[in-house]
Amino acid sequence: MLLGTKKGRVLFLSGTYEGSIHDKAIIDKEGWRFPAGIVLHQDSGFQGHAPQGVMVEMPQKKPRTKDLTEEQKLSNKKKASVRVTIEHIIGRVKIYRILKDRIRMYKQGTKDLVMEVACALLNFKLSYKT
Repeated sequence: MLLGTKKGRVLFLSGTYEGSIHDKAIIDKEGWRFPAGIVLHQDSGFQGHAPQGVMVEMPQKKPRTKDLTEEQKLSNKKKASVRVTIEHIIGRVKIYRILKDRIRMYKQGTKDLVMEVACALLNFKLSYKT
């Protein structure tokens, strides 16, 4: 799980979890709290997550028997254009080869530390970008 800014900086990185775990389950387990008045741009992995005092922007799902209206499709497209920023941040972090290759260090917390260092390097790089 990663939180970032519009300018591409990593603000927060959660720990890693073994296996397949739902995004909402991670937030519930870690007890995340958000400042009142912010807007969260979430994807469908956070279905049902709506903290108090926070405005949640999530794309509308297509009903089983109906199609989305053109207005709903346009709204989803706008929401996706904001959320894609996080995907771009993840892509920029993954340029570091150590994240592409298998990490053969098995000490507890090593993989998390490698990801934290990669995110720090991205933030450092953005600090000196002209």
